[in-house]
Amino acid sequence: MAGDPYSELGVKRDASDAEIQKAFRKLAKELHPDTNKDNKVAEERFKRITAAYDFLKDADKRKKFDRGEIDADGREIFRGGGGAGRAGGSPFGGGGRSTHFEGMDIDDIMGMFGGGARGGSPFGGGFGGAREQAPTKGSDVKIKLDIDLLDTIIGNTRRVLLSDGRTLDVNIPKGSRDGQTLRLKGQGSPSASGRGPHGDAMVELHLKPHPIFRLDGNDLHMDLFVSLPDAILGGKVQASTPDGPVSVNLAKGSNSGAILRLKGRGAYEAKGGTRGDLFAHVVLAMPDKGVDGIPADLKADFTALMERWRDKGGYTPTVTARRK
Repeated sequence: MAGDPYSELGVKRDASDAEIQKAFRKLAKELHPDTNKDNKVAEERFKRITAAYDFLKDADKRKKFDRGEIDADGREIFRGGGGAGRAGGSPFGGGGRSTHFEGMDIDDIMGMFGGGARGGSPFGGGFGGAREQAPTKGSDVKIKLDIDLLDTIIGNTRRVLLSDGRTLDVNIPKGSRDGQTLRLKGQGSPSASGRGPHGDAMVELHLKPHPIFRLDGNDLHMDLFVSLPDAILGGKVQASTPDGPVSVNLAKGSNSGAILRLKGRGAYEAKGGTRGDLFAHVVLAMPDKGVDGIPADLKADFTALMERWRDKGGYTPTVTARRK
């Protein structure tokens, strides 16, 4: 990044962090590549304001820059002058003649400072300039992303908006788990110097509760609500699965707490790719309107049957299984 980061963003040197951020966001919206396709000037300007913002939001770098200790690329300012050596102030440690480098050519001498005579000054910008440093990597960007349970089972791609106005498509692999962090290399902030690699995007996944399924390791659990006639007579009933509804066989006389196992209908294991099972916990359910939900021509007979059953002793319900 050449020039002054304050000038790049159009803010004063005493601007607050909030003012710097506001100026950056305004410029980022105007110059973003998505709204300036094939506009190389806007693209280059966007890179410079991003680098300027990354530089100024680093409090330590900003203070050093304001004190004149580093330049806009974050490189240390080399302050030349005598006094580094002996007698006469030569930095090479002699009076008027150096003996330390006798027998060495100029390339060897300059190589000791990390540069070469023919490639320019070892201090990166001429003597009295800044010492050359290796390009630094941009900072990582941390993102929290809410995902659905089905995203981890069938896979999905979710789009997120970054603070700098960029959008990022995040591929959620099968077997992802709550709290897992996905690293997207090169999708973070650009290097402050504009010459180093971008940082990475660190996406932390947060799993939202599902209205039907409950996750337990690689297995899923759910409540399977069945009617009283189906529970007494048995037969095929419909059950929800992550892959869509399926028909399952309900045994005659099934009770609440009975568990039906659907093999291979659970969640994926992250590494091996194997899939767990789905356990459907039977729950007997009356009509939404209670007895009033029974067809009118059956209601009287049903009520009479229940009364005779209760008069003959009925039965005492027991817990047959605990819901997971």
